[in-house]
Amino acid sequence: MEALQKELDRLNRTPGLSATVDKVDKIIEMLTSVKDQIVQSGMDTHVASMSITRTQNPIKSTFEKINDDLKGVTATQRKLGKMLDKHFPLKDLPSEHDAMADQEPLINRAISMHLLREGQFSVASTFIEETGDAATLDNVNAVIEGQDQVSASDNYDDEPMDEDRDDDDDDDDDEDEYMSPLEGIASLGFRQLQNLSSLQSHELEAKFSQMYTILQDIKSRNLLSAIEWARSNSVELEARGSNLEFELSRLQYVWLFKGPSVNGLPDNELNGTAGALLYAQQNFWRFGNRYIGEIQQLANAQIYARNLAESPYRHIFSAETAFADVASSFTREFCSLLGLSAESPLYIAVTAGALALPLLIKYQQATRAKGTEWTTTNELAFETPLPERMLYHSIFVCPVSKEQTTESNPPMMIPCGHVLAKETLQRLLKGTRFKCPYCPAEGLEKDARRIMI
Repeated sequence: MEALQKELDRLNRTPGLSATVDKVDKIIEMLTSVKDQIVQSGMDTHVASMSITRTQNPIKSTFEKINDDLKGVTATQRKLGKMLDKHFPLKDLPSEHDAMADQEPLINRAISMHLLREGQFSVASTFIEETGDAATLDNVNAVIEGQDQVSASDNYDDEPMDEDRDDDDDDDDDEDEYMSPLEGIASLGFRQLQNLSSLQSHELEAKFSQMYTILQDIKSRNLLSAIEWARSNSVELEARGSNLEFELSRLQYVWLFKGPSVNGLPDNELNGTAGALLYAQQNFWRFGNRYIGEIQQLANAQIYARNLAESPYRHIFSAETAFADVASSFTREFCSLLGLSAESPLYIAVTAGALALPLLIKYQQATRAKGTEWTTTNELAFETPLPERMLYHSIFVCPVSKEQTTESNPPMMIPCGHVLAKETLQRLLKGTRFKCPYCPAEGLEKDARRIMI
């Protein structure tokens, strides 16, 4: 891997081809000049011969320089390609059946959404145009303009707005719901998973562009745009139980408290400890009911302003990772309001697949060598070692059978409070009654309840 990293570093150090492009432009200019001279001379053969002769050597030398530039870049790329082939040789996938072969619309949608999330709007637009179905694009554009009404059935039973109206042109008795442009985009863009054209909207691009602009401000230690966004969406954030608005306001207080020598803001009454106190008086009243304890700590820290490092509140004013943490929280909440996960599903799937694939290949090779085969289609033969941040669902292993529960074999709680797998419970039955394997309690099959983990 060190050799691979060395070649990658060498490629990164390779000069760009902007100078080469300038040389190509220079050749075009020389050829254009020769053409103009010949035309102005009335197609005189003597003038044409002289003009071509004068430019022959400059053009030839420029071409040689262009080839030299391209040879250097090509050689570096070729070496890197060989190193990649050496360290990552092509191997057959560990399954003859492609589980995603019939899920092309979902794959295209995941790619499109990833491009949008990464701010690659022009690339995403081109990808959608080349792979998407534009049949419902007009409907999406109408939603963006706030002029369309999307029925509840088309929006997968989204929460209704305050205003409903009947569609006079509809023969059915179903009521259509009026949706705001943002809700329409969220509904069409994120819930109709196979409608790729719904992603092709300037409104959706504008939302992600706004997110990246605010994230850039946070990176620059400017929280005002993020606080304004959180305040404008405070109702939705409050309903989710989010504390983002307070976290942003608290960090703004801490940043002002540190003063101009740290935050680089103007040295006036709006900065320093006095500025932080003024900011708290103007803004913290909004959070008094939920965060009174935290607010009191921030206010008490004013007493230790001259010796904050030795105060009991020093941990609150540590801003080493505070901006990165609040940026992560902002991204998570912003995406949540649009019905998205905090991280790109495509990135998560590819990363998890890259971690699991070597084990799958190794397992396949071992089973083929022994002439055996794993026959359970809905689960793997071993546990994939994924990082904790990629574990989204809790699991339960039956303490009796030592088997992990599944959808067809769910965990069941019996009256005494112990939990067993459904198949284990059925094996314990004697008629309709059973005895708990962990305590003297007995119960009836009908009293067992399935639990959701």
